[in-house]
Amino acid sequence: MSATANHNPITEVIATDMSAVNQVIRQQLHSDVTLVNQIAEYIISAGGKRIRPILVLLIANAYGYQGKHHHELAAIVEFIHTATLLHDDVVDESSLRRGRQTANALFGNAASVLVGDFLYSRAFQMMVSINSMRVMQIMADATNVIAEGEVLQLLNMHDPDVTEERYLQVIRSKTAKLFEAAAEVGALIAGANDEQISAAGEYGRSIGTAFQLIDDVLDYSGNAEDIGKNVGDDLREGKPTLPLIYLMKNGTDADKELVRSCIEQGDESQFDRILSAITSSGALDYTRREAIQAAERAAAAVATLPASSYKEALLTLSQFAVHRNH
Repeated sequence: MSATANHNPITEVIATDMSAVNQVIRQQLHSDVTLVNQIAEYIISAGGKRIRPILVLLIANAYGYQGKHHHELAAIVEFIHTATLLHDDVVDESSLRRGRQTANALFGNAASVLVGDFLYSRAFQMMVSINSMRVMQIMADATNVIAEGEVLQLLNMHDPDVTEERYLQVIRSKTAKLFEAAAEVGALIAGANDEQISAAGEYGRSIGTAFQLIDDVLDYSGNAEDIGKNVGDDLREGKPTLPLIYLMKNGTDADKELVRSCIEQGDESQFDRILSAITSSGALDYTRREAIQAAERAAAAVATLPASSYKEALLTLSQFAVHRNH
């Protein structure tokens, strides 16, 4: 599941499309300002799973789209996602992403924020060329909701009293919304009706939720080489993710006091104790079950699609979302 991985059932059916998307990305990244080129190239070339542009392509093809706008839309979605990563890493003071130094660690916070702004604005320039007010509406609304989600997450930082519902609201806004928008615009440009566009959105929203919940699990059970970031980053940043929220609700009094202290202080020195408590309490199993339920909702949302290799890839993607180590 990377930009170059064309030998798996998810990406092989859109290998030609992904090549075209990568070409659009390279063309649209160009700027007369050298530093913009350097930073944008650095973060885009880091690869990643490219799930959001893959969603655009799979959904559009599943509905029989024959044009070229899905390539531009896939690149637009990737630019918006990349902009959020640049800003996220500055806010979180992260030093490692996808196994490499973050852009802010390498180029500084100011440059990372400003190049994130460049990517946002370039994405909207590209949207105009597609000449669809509905596409503009979906993407503009999504970008605004994502920004709200970032602020919601900021408010939750170092707050041990965050509820599961409050946390899931952050996931829906910050993460799942762009998955939802990617799926919706893929269906939209293919001429799908409103009911089909809504179903595509449900697929994207649910699979985005599943991905984030498994990321939460991996932050306590993965290893840095596989997940491409430092294990325990969430604890260091004082983020009350679902495993911690579950432990706060269901753990022993000693567990709850430990979690409260670590979230408030961003204390990763207690990571081993926290990990032991999370594992023994069943918090990781609970979070994984929630992710599996979200993936099942995603699969159900595309069940009525006509049989095709693209539909099969969408169903495979829903399985990959929950059975992965990175």
